[in-house]
Amino acid sequence: MELRLIHFYPDLMSLYGSRGNIAVLRRYMERLGNAVTVEVVPLGGEADLSGADFIFMGAGTERAARAAMGDFARFGEAVKAAAEAGAAMLFAGTAMELLGASVTEADGTSYACVGLAGFSTVHRESRMAEDVYGHTDLFPQAVVGFMNKCGVISGVETPLLSSVEFGAGNEGPGTPEGFHWKNVFASELTGPILVKNPKLLEAVAAAVYARRGAALPEERAADPWAERGYAVTEEELRRRLAQ
Repeated sequence: MELRLIHFYPDLMSLYGSRGNIAVLRRYMERLGNAVTVEVVPLGGEADLSGADFIFMGAGTERAARAAMGDFARFGEAVKAAAEAGAAMLFAGTAMELLGASVTEADGTSYACVGLAGFSTVHRESRMAEDVYGHTDLFPQAVVGFMNKCGVISGVETPLLSSVEFGAGNEGPGTPEGFHWKNVFASELTGPILVKNPKLLEAVAAAVYARRGAALPEERAADPWAERGYAVTEEELRRRLAQ
C-alpha cells in the first residue's frame, strides 16, 4: 500500500522525542512492505486530511500548545471528518488537550479546542512529573511511559488506559489516562509512547490497516531492541509498584 502520514507542527510540538512516534510508525509500515510518505505541516501551512492514513501531533510546552491551537483550529472540521471516516491518529503529550472542548490555563484564561471529544483541561501551577504504568483494553500487556504535565483533564468517556496502577492519569494519581475513540489515540505519556510500547505501536499500525479494510500481516518481524527496552522498563515499574 501507499500510505500518507501527516505530521503537524514538528518544529513547535516535539518535546521528549515526540517525533520518534511517527518515525517508528513509518519504519514499521515500511518493514511490512508499504510505501510511506510523511507530509509535514508547519504553522500556516496547508494540509489535505481527506484520505490521510495517519495524523500526528506531538508534545509541546503549554505555550507552544496554545500557539499550535491558534493555527490548528482551521483544521478542526477536517480532523473530525477524518476521525469519523476511520483515519488513524495519535495526539501525544499536550497535543491530546487540543482534541477536547477547551483548555483553561493556570492564570484563568481559556481557549477553545477542536471539540473532537467533550473533555476539558484545566492547568495548575504545580506539575505531575512521574513514571506511569497502566493497562489498556486493547491488549493484555502493560503500557509504560513518563508524564510531565500540569493539566487536569476531566470528562474523558473513553480513556486509552482504563486503569493506571502507578503514576497519574487524566485527573490525577490512579485515574484512567488518555483518550481513545474509533482509530484516534491520545495520551499525555511521553518517551515517545510508541517507541516505548511495541504493542501499542502494533495497535496503531492495525488501525492504519483497518482504515484500508485490511488486517496486519500475520508474519511480522519483531524489533528485539524495542522489545528488550520495553521489558526492562516494565519490569522496573512493576517492581516499584509492588513495593
